[in-house]
Formats: sequence, structure tokens, C-alpha cells
Amino acid sequence: MPTPAKTAPALPSLYDFFAPGGLLSRSALPYEFRKGQLEMAQAVERALTEQRHLIAEAGTGTGKTLAYLLPALRTGQRVIISTGTKNLQEQLFFKDIPFLESLLGPLRVCYMKGRANYLCRHKLYALNASPILNGLEEIQQFQAIAAWEKETETGDRAEIDELPESSPLWAKLDARSEACLGQKCPDYERCFITEMRRRAAESDIVIVNHHLFFADLAIKQQAAAAPDAGVLPDAAAVIFDEAHELEDVASNYFGISLSNIRTEELARDIETMLRARQSLSSSILSASQLVRERGRMFFAALPLGAFGEGRMQFDAREEFLELHGDVYLGALNSLHRLEGELERLRGVDEASGLRKRTADIRSQLKFLMESEDKNTVFWLERRNAGRGREASRNTFLQATPIDVSDLLAELLFENFPSVVLTSATLTVQGGFEHMRKRVGLRDARELVVPSHFNYSKQALLYLPPEMPDPRDPGFQDAAVREIRRVLEITQGRAFCLFTSYQQMREVYERLLSELGFPLLLQGTAPRKALLEEFRQTPNAVLFGTSSFWQGVDVQGEALSCVIVDRLPFAVPSDPIVQARMRAIEESGGKPFFEYQVPQAVITLKQGFGRLIRSLEDRGVLVLLDPRLQRQRYGKVFLESLPRYSTTQDIAAVEDFFR
Repeated sequence: MPTPAKTAPALPSLYDFFAPGGLLSRSALPYEFRKGQLEMAQAVERALTEQRHLIAEAGTGTGKTLAYLLPALRTGQRVIISTGTKNLQEQLFFKDIPFLESLLGPLRVCYMKGRANYLCRHKLYALNASPILNGLEEIQQFQAIAAWEKETETGDRAEIDELPESSPLWAKLDARSEACLGQKCPDYERCFITEMRRRAAESDIVIVNHHLFFADLAIKQQAAAAPDAGVLPDAAAVIFDEAHELEDVASNYFGISLSNIRTEELARDIETMLRARQSLSSSILSASQLVRERGRMFFAALPLGAFGEGRMQFDAREEFLELHGDVYLGALNSLHRLEGELERLRGVDEASGLRKRTADIRSQLKFLMESEDKNTVFWLERRNAGRGREASRNTFLQATPIDVSDLLAELLFENFPSVVLTSATLTVQGGFEHMRKRVGLRDARELVVPSHFNYSKQALLYLPPEMPDPRDPGFQDAAVREIRRVLEITQGRAFCLFTSYQQMREVYERLLSELGFPLLLQGTAPRKALLEEFRQTPNAVLFGTSSFWQGVDVQGEALSCVIVDRLPFAVPSDPIVQARMRAIEESGGKPFFEYQVPQAVITLKQGFGRLIRSLEDRGVLVLLDPRLQRQRYGKVFLESLPRYSTTQDIAAVEDFFR
């Protein structure tokens, strides 16, 4: 049951805070009364106090974070706020909350990430006592982490600037639950996860991201989950910002993923335990080595073995078992044997956690290869990791729910008295039907708050009049010509957003020698570094794919143009997209119009949303895909976008920038 937080501080009413002459107007920030902001805050407060669900689209510039933060604080009960990205999570905690505290006084708010972001002191001390480090780089990283552990209050790896994102050492030291000893751990009281839980239990607002929220919900769903498995406290309500991402994130965490990495890490951790306790039986070592050997044989036998990176559906599991049943049974039996060996081990705290990990891998492997669940798509993914001598190929065997609406209805909307979904992009043609259906939201109030921006004056949508169809061989040449033409008018200062990495790279390479502006390419540096370089470099042009379509905020003249190459339909060959379209078709629906078009509408709204981020911003949007004007479904896109001024005349673009 939801646990109320401590007595709520005395807080101003929504009107006294947001209205002209109110507390917000007297702050140091530039103030302009936003009717939509107050309207949204009132709707959120009603939903929280009356224990109702709410779905609210709040256009860019509404100020929606304050519109849900103040009502959440005023409830006097604990509220979890979940964001789509760590960037927004950090903005809420490090920017919005301190701003509110400057007006309201101290607030009880905490910030939580997934367990893998935190250091496990027990692992650090164990590795210190029996170091198994690979090369000088790992030794230096270990020394830096050991020194930092003595000073840090949170244990959050983000505090160590010099630690690479892909550090293999961190995976040996993080606090993920599968290797956690829980209350048996000698370092339990000083554990960073224990401390994080304590802070959360004393907070009125707990700020998380969707990945942590659904990972926690999925763990708590398992009947056999250890009491310490979840980290989030009980709450009276959840507010999801960037709620358009819910279906995809929930699908990941209610599914199963098993890879060669999991079996390798299990064997490695068992061998680490054996080295630390030299008196243990050698039969455990041989059982562990057998798991590693049989695991390698199994993953090598999977169909992706002959291919490079990518995803493919794994429908032919029965055929695979006919050909490679002995390899599968060998892997399954080796795990069963190791589980038995660990079961017989007494008086070793680590053994129970390792036995549970072994049992989990065995049961997941059995489900992945033998389950006939009709609501699950089974698929394979190959990812290449590292470079040069360190390069490796990792294979992931996956099971993903095709439809998560019933799961979310039961585990989310029936479990929490009030759930608020909000984003700048939730509606299609002004309605919530698509989003409600996909996430299982059956009974909720609805609110659409128009943007605070004047799109008809601030933005111009340019639709080139004579572009070929994107499937036409001549599309790429025409796209390059049109992009070059527009960028010469805008003097760079643009995002060029693509629906595929290959198309992005080809256009980038062709324009590199034709344009005199600094061109930045996704993949050549971390996303955060590229964005910072774009902001700091006059007349820059950034070429990006999906990760730059949302969660990116560049205000001012640095970003004066967003060019989208084609309508962002999901890749029809993707295993999950295929399965969802087939399910809609089998139930008598039209998958293209019921799934692909609405999803593409929301993605396009996100991409175009990068341009106008403040009342002072002006700029041009360009869509090179002529299907918007030529196909019947183009009307759905146009009716879902803000009311931009629209033109097919390049001279209008020139006039706009004069």
C-alpha cells in the first residue's frame, strides 16, 4: 500500500504561485503568465487528490515541470516522478528543485538511478584483497575508484569524470542486484544502495527515470524476488514525463534478455569467489567451467553466428532444437549441475546469490527456447563490442511482449491510485486514442494544453515541391541538393535528422566537400560532447539519427533549422514491429494506420520539437519526404503538427531569414 511521506510543508496555492503577481512572478527568472501552465497544474492536483489517472499533452514552452512538481509537493504524500532520460532527471533535481527551494524553502526530494550506477563497497574490498585486474588501465581505474570511495557520499559513478563509459572494471564493482548479498552483506549498513533507500523513504518526491521504474516494477512482479531486489519505495502516485516512451521501455523490462555475457560473468564471479576461498571444492570450479564452455557452444550455434550486427526474428526455434538440441540440453544441464553444487555449499554468503543467478539463467533459457506464449516475440540480436584485439561479438536471445497494455493496466494503473502521463507529444490528430490503447490506460481524464509559442510566426515549414519518393533511386541525389540549398540560406546552424545511420553517413560524406560549414556526425564523439561542440561552434551542422530526435534542447540562433529526410516510420523488418503489426492484422485491424502512422507522427513531432525552444527562437523546418503531400495518410501528420506557416517556395525560406 502507498506510504504517506512526512507532514507536508506549508505551500502556496497553485493560483498564489503561478498567477500574475504570484510567487513565481517575483522570482529572479523572466516571468510571463502562462494560462496553460496553471490549467495543467490544476488538472494534476485534481488527479492526485481525487485519486484519478490523467493523460496530458503540454506543448513545448508550457512549463510543465513546475506544473506537476508543485501539485505533487502539495499532496503531502510520496510521489514518484519518472522521466524518459537521465538528462531531464538531472535537470529536475539539479535545476528545477533548487529553483523551487529558493522560493519555498527546503524540500524533501531525492534522486535515484539504477543499481548499476552505484559502487558496491563489498566488491571493491574483495577485489582489493584479491586483485584480478587486466592491464595498466584497469589498475589505474581501480586506484582512482578506491580513492574516490573514501570521499563520496552517494557512490554514483557519474562523479568520476575520468572513468570511461565502457569501463569493463566498473561491471566488476557495481551494485546490481544479481550479485547482492542483501542484509547478509558485512557492508550492508554502509552500502550506497541502503543509503539511497533511506533517503527515498524520507522524501516527498522521488525522481527516477523510466528504465529504473520499470526495472523495479518487473523485479517486484516476480513472486520469488528477494525482499531487497527492488529499490523504489511505496508511493501514492506516479507522474511520467516524456510518457510517449512508456510502451517501448516497459516492453524491454517485462521481457527477457539472455546473452553470452551473462554466462561468462557468472563463471567469472564464481571463479573470483573460489580464489578468495582456496579451500572450496574443485567440483564447483569444474561445473563453472562447464557452464562457460557449454554456453559458448550454445550461443555460437544460434542462427546469427554467420552474420554481423543486427536483429532478426527467431521463429524457427523448433528447427533449431531439431538440429542443435544436444547443444541446448548441454547448456541447460550444465547450469542445473552448477546450481546443485552451489546448493550444497554451506557457510559462504556469496553462494546463495550465485545459485539464484544460475537458476535464473536456467529458467530464462528454458522459457526462451521452449515457451509458446502467444503474446511474446522471440528474436536474436548480434552486437559488436570493442575494437582491434579487444573486439568481440555478443549474441542476445530475447523475448519481448507484443502487447504490454494488459500488463500495464494490471501492474501500473491498478496498483497506483493516481498515474499522470505527460509529454509534448501524446496526441495524434488531437486525440489520445492511440497512446491510451498502447499503454492500457482505460479510465483517465484528458487534457491538451496548447504550446506557449506562436508557431505560425516563429517557425516556417518548408516542403520542397518536386522531391521523388524516398524509395526512388533518385531520392538521395535530390535530398543532397535540397539540403545544400537550405543550409546555404541558413548559413549552417542546423540539425539534419535521418531515419537510418547509412543514409545519414552517405549524405554527410557527400556534403563534407561541398559545404564550408563545420559538419558534426553522430558516432564520432559522445552525444553530450557533440551537442556541446554544436552549441559552441558558429554555423555548425549536426547530422544525427534517432538519439537526436528527442531529449535535446538547443536554444537561440545556434539551431535555426531542422531538416528531416523522410517520415520516421518504424523499420518494418524489426522483429518487434513485425510482431505488433501481425497481431493487429490478426485481430482484424489495419497495422499501417493503427500502429505505424501514429508512431511516426509522434516521432516527427519530437524531431520538429527540437527547433522552437523559447519565445525568442525562430527557424525553418524542412521535410524532404513528398509522401506528406501525396499520400492520404499525410493528412494525419499535418493535422497532428502545430500550426506552422507552410510553404513550397524556397524564396519564402530566403525571405524568412532576411
